[in-house]
Amino acid sequence: MKFQILFASEDHVKYAEEITQAMEDAAKARGTGIAKRSPLYISDKIREGKAVIALAGTSFAGFCYIETWSHGKYVANSGLIVLPEYRKGGLAKLIKAKVFELSKKKFPKSKIFGITTSLAVMKINSDLGYKPVTFSELTTDEAFWKGCQSCTNFDILTRTGRTHCLCTGMIYDPVEDVQNKQKKTKESV
Repeated sequence: MKFQILFASEDHVKYAEEITQAMEDAAKARGTGIAKRSPLYISDKIREGKAVIALAGTSFAGFCYIETWSHGKYVANSGLIVLPEYRKGGLAKLIKAKVFELSKKKFPKSKIFGITTSLAVMKINSDLGYKPVTFSELTTDEAFWKGCQSCTNFDILTRTGRTHCLCTGMIYDPVEDVQNKQKKTKESV
């Protein structure tokens, strides 16, 4: 199957309802938590230029969006979804790579992070340069943590004072990445 992986635009707002339903269905099917988002919220992300969509022809196949926290110090890649009929073919990896590119382009100095319960997403994030971190290394922005309230695992997060959950936190730090690349260049000389 050939996909178009695009920076979402106004033309893609029409998929907002389908995207939110797909997110909810996936969370129910996996029995895992996911912060629920409304079609209006997804439409806003698309209009703000903070989303990536995958299309199979003219049909919605997958999606992911970005959010900023702590006055742009942190960027989260969130809401990754691939419809069941398009899974296990590498589409999630393509979407994550595109939203990672968008995040670095729009917010070049920001740390990019995500929280997930999905081993596949952890592997994709790791391949992109993310490192697992404790929740204390994520944003302290209350608005971010408020977004977790609709997750079925929110009680775990609150009981532990936001130190533990079923999700794994992962961060890509652009400063650390540059330093590592400089170090590798010096070692190879």
